[in-house]
Amino acid sequence: MTSTKFLYKLFSTTLFLSFFVAFGQKKTIEVKDQNFNQGWLFKKDTLKGAEITSYYDSNWRKLNLPHDWAIEGPFSIKNNARTGGLPIHGIAWYRKHFTIDSKNKNKQISIEFDGVMSNAKVYLNGQFVGERPYGYIGFELDLTPFIKFKQENVIAVRVAPEDLSARWYPGAGIYRNVYLKINDNIHIPQWGTYITTPTVTDEKATVKIQTTVKNTSNNSIKAILETTLKNSNGEVVATQSQNISLAGISEQKVNQEIEIKNPTKWDINAPNLYTAVSQIKINKVVVDEYESNFGIRTIKFDANNGFILNGKRVAIKGVCLHHDLGPLGAAVNFRATERQMQIMQAMGANALRTSHNPPSPEMLAVCDKLGIVVIVEAFDEWKMAKVPNGYNKYFDKWHEKDLRDMIKRDRNHPSVIMWSIGNEILEQAKNEGWELAKHLNDICHDEDITRPTTAGFNYYPEPFTNKLAYQIDVVGMNYWPADYKEIKEKNPNLIIYGSETSSQTSSRGVYHLPIEYTEKHETNQVSSYDTTVGPPWAYAPDVEFDAQESNSFSLGEFIWTGIDYLGEPTPYGGKDNATNGYWNSDWPSHSSYFAPVDLVGIPKDRYYLYQSQWTSEPMVHVLPHWNWKGKEGENIPVFSYTNCDEVELFVNGKSFGKRVKGKDFTEIPSEYHGFKRGMYKSKYRLSWEVPYSPGSLKVVGYKNGKIAAEKVIKTASSPYQVKLIADKTVLDESGNDLSYITVRIEDKEGNLCPIADNRVEFSIEGQGVLAGVGNGDATSLNSFQANSCNAFSGMCMLIVKSIDKRGEIKITASSNGLESNNITLKVK
Repeated sequence: MTSTKFLYKLFSTTLFLSFFVAFGQKKTIEVKDQNFNQGWLFKKDTLKGAEITSYYDSNWRKLNLPHDWAIEGPFSIKNNARTGGLPIHGIAWYRKHFTIDSKNKNKQISIEFDGVMSNAKVYLNGQFVGERPYGYIGFELDLTPFIKFKQENVIAVRVAPEDLSARWYPGAGIYRNVYLKINDNIHIPQWGTYITTPTVTDEKATVKIQTTVKNTSNNSIKAILETTLKNSNGEVVATQSQNISLAGISEQKVNQEIEIKNPTKWDINAPNLYTAVSQIKINKVVVDEYESNFGIRTIKFDANNGFILNGKRVAIKGVCLHHDLGPLGAAVNFRATERQMQIMQAMGANALRTSHNPPSPEMLAVCDKLGIVVIVEAFDEWKMAKVPNGYNKYFDKWHEKDLRDMIKRDRNHPSVIMWSIGNEILEQAKNEGWELAKHLNDICHDEDITRPTTAGFNYYPEPFTNKLAYQIDVVGMNYWPADYKEIKEKNPNLIIYGSETSSQTSSRGVYHLPIEYTEKHETNQVSSYDTTVGPPWAYAPDVEFDAQESNSFSLGEFIWTGIDYLGEPTPYGGKDNATNGYWNSDWPSHSSYFAPVDLVGIPKDRYYLYQSQWTSEPMVHVLPHWNWKGKEGENIPVFSYTNCDEVELFVNGKSFGKRVKGKDFTEIPSEYHGFKRGMYKSKYRLSWEVPYSPGSLKVVGYKNGKIAAEKVIKTASSPYQVKLIADKTVLDESGNDLSYITVRIEDKEGNLCPIADNRVEFSIEGQGVLAGVGNGDATSLNSFQANSCNAFSGMCMLIVKSIDKRGEIKITASSNGLESNNITLKVK
């Protein structure tokens, strides 16, 4: 293993890291870790004595976790649009009654919360057990001293998120999964393995596994730790055993090195995973078993050659994402998380920055599975406040534990490639800010020497003049594409990338004519021509494409953001860190406009602009829609995005000529750091001015002179019918699986009616329930849990969840004056 001292020096110019990584650690013994999500009681109120076992709770609401109370609404101008216009603050209590069999009297019993938003205090049988202010980090508490065996126990959780505590929608409540753990006195504790590989070649991988073994009894214990490695087919590829001896009330780190021959590597295009099974045996009896899925790969960061994965350079095509799941709020769901990343991957993204906090365990499991590399970010604030009740209030007491726990939890994931110690922290403007940056950097390296540290800086040149940039290993710049070259010239040994880019805003299917400089519009929407001049840091994606091409030393970029999120409705209501308080001046705008994908997961036009740069499968896209009644004969700007060589436009069958990508430029209004207000010439868009005539727009993409891709948009007639399209027609019976059903308003010929806003009613029968509805309109005040929704730009989304019974789910969608539609899903 490379020494820590040498690794720090190496980080300044080149990072070469190879290691074996794991996720999904779990017990599989006689008493497994129990999913503890079922059968909770909930009441949102300031209550005295609700932690007491005998407190009357028979009239409380019954629910299952994960649960986000804020997403239930209602929307109100009394709430802060910056945090979604939803009731994200207040005090609430969760209680659960349960029993523990007396056969477990000599066991260790604990509870694990993946995350509670926020200021959680936990009680068992009236006794205070523990607390955790930070809502994004998981924690485990020992219940053993307070358990009553073979009697009813009551666990109570007080949750108290504050107003003005976030810059986006945080959610509220026990919004991630909960587990009850029953362990032997000798066991592997939470996050108890740390797996690296000091050597990886095509022929072999040397696997170093550090396993923490804990003895909670007063007696010395001798045992055997046996570690078995399996491939993706479940075949054993290696096994090693080691004798261990633990004194009473002690903890020991056991190191093992195991060799795997001809390892199958984890990669973006081949996310191969193994399983490590760690068993503790006493007198040949297995008393504890701990499973870890893992992958083998090498990573390298070079000041001039960028990011290298398994020996090959990979341009980072990344997205930033907040943690909410749109209409589902912050409540974690594996399928919803997986769908988000599948949409991003189809756009061409290969990387994620978890903005601006530790992600759910489900997110990293998804990225491991799909082959997406990840920057895990710890904080949005240090000591200096961006909002009055933000993390700054808890930083002094909790930052080290929160940061160490984040790394211990996530350091075995193959997808994780960097630790971010902060985003746009205000200390970057302070002379002494470097001291805190160094402190956090040192914590990261103390817990994990296999990955570099990073941060996202939005000031320039302050992070350099105040020396913060020199305390971390990889420097992220937020919104300074015109200065990459200068930064590099002044700091030739630094590793640099765009940690947050573009911030272009738009509303799906909305087009404002003429195309002109504007920040706001009377409709509270933003044009999808994606040329609007917005906040001072923002710029069109084209600018970053060019900056990345021109500065080959850059690792790549992370766009802000991949998918629209709740809260922060820039350019409406407010803009940035300097805009404090409530953002309600442009109500009802209450969710973001930033992303190429709307809040419910429907792509905007900009999605295809990224796809044209980030993918190789031939594609072509055309905009706007072709329903411009009253503008007959007037010129309409038509844009096309493609990864083909050239595109030909046809209007009602007539060719309007070809445009060559990289040769024919499109001028778009722009203004950003380093570019004064004017027309930016983009080589990434093709355009025509076309007299409007109802009919059709058709674009044909050519590669090497041959047709490679086509797309057609037709003028729609009056709305005639509702159409349902499900992303999944077969769901599992877990009670948590989801089908996202796109709802389209179509004319009689099946064309999308692009300006339709018809209200659609939903009926669900059988083995499923409504999980949410939405339409991607940042101004819509329709409840996400209503059984109806207005279309926005002709579409909306219905989310259906299976229950834990096999059978069918029949869904009917109807709208006044239109033909209804129904589909049937199966639950197996």
